Amino acid sequence: MERPSTPPRPVTARQAVSPPTPEVTRRIEENRLKAKALRERSLAAEAASSSQTTARTPSGFLAEANVSLSARKRAHASVSTSSMPSTSRNAAEAQKDDGIQPARKFKKYVDHDFSKMTDTKGGFLSAEDDPWNKALHAAKEGEKPAHMTLKEWERHQLLKGLRNRKEGPFEPGLGFSQRDKGKKCRECGSLEIDWQWEEVFKCPVCSRCKEKFPERYSLLTKTEAKDDYLLTDPELKDAELLPHLNKPNPHKSHWHDMMLFLRYQVEEYAFKTKWGSAEQLDAEFERREQDKKKRKEDKFKSKLDELKKKTRTDAYRRNLKGGKAGQFGDRIGGGRHEHEWGQTVEDEAGMTVKTCTECGMEVEELQF
Repeated sequence: MERPSTPPRPVTARQAVSPPTPEVTRRIEENRLKAKALRERSLAAEAASSSQTTARTPSGFLAEANVSLSARKRAHASVSTSSMPSTSRNAAEAQKDDGIQPARKFKKYVDHDFSKMTDTKGGFLSAEDDPWNKALHAAKEGEKPAHMTLKEWERHQLLKGLRNRKEGPFEPGLGFSQRDKGKKCRECGSLEIDWQWEEVFKCPVCSRCKEKFPERYSLLTKTEAKDDYLLTDPELKDAELLPHLNKPNPHKSHWHDMMLFLRYQVEEYAFKTKWGSAEQLDAEFERREQDKKKRKEDKFKSKLDELKKKTRTDAYRRNLKGGKAGQFGDRIGGGRHEHEWGQTVEDEAGMTVKTCTECGMEVEELQF
């Protein structure tokens, strides 16, 4: 009997493989070079890390077994201050101060600096939120712009003040043609009038006459006009009726501007138009003062009457609880009794005693 044998592997006809094209060959070569470069880079990184991280004991000695204990010395790099960690408190180096840090549970909140924010009428934004917005980068009124130096800003403020007051180079000219048809001071006829007053108050007057006649050309505040001449807010806010000059408040810069009025204009309106004469103004002032005093007295009397009613009611209730009637002002019973001792006297037995004036209790007193 013949032994079974493995049948031979069927031979298939191999298909002819065409050689790779130049494009495929170029890609294969590029991939091979890239893989080679990555391999060399990883080997270099491993070698650098192995050279730096030498195994050491907690004391700083080398951990190799072939090094004797007597020869185990720490390297200079391990004890050198050049590799000092950043957390070491070294006074020679200036430490970075990050300020007060929030607690861990509050770190998710954003701390906004509202002094650097601008109200854009659509939200409060800072310059970092929208760096291209011109409204955010515009300088606030009264602050120096970023593109100007301090000298330029001071010169700009000086020229602005002279322009508003019409002084210096901004003062109108005084030529020969202005002597006849120009505006003159209403007191002395001088051509050198205060142009700011002429523009605001429509009052041509020079600086010398302002100082010479303070009873006519001094300035009154809004509070003085209301208290002394009994004018109302609508009358003082009417620029056509009583023109006023606005100036920054000297007490607080963020308060409203002062409203300054010319004295003779306020007096003319108060005496001739509103009250008729100075005597009628004084009579109205006295009447208001009397009304104010009367209202104050009536308020005091009403509060005193309420206090008396409340005191009488409380006294009546306490007397009912005490079980005996009494008059207003009497001592109310029901509370803890306190003795009020009289003068010390001697009794028939020769003992010194003192007696309570309310309950009649007697107590002997020894005198040494």
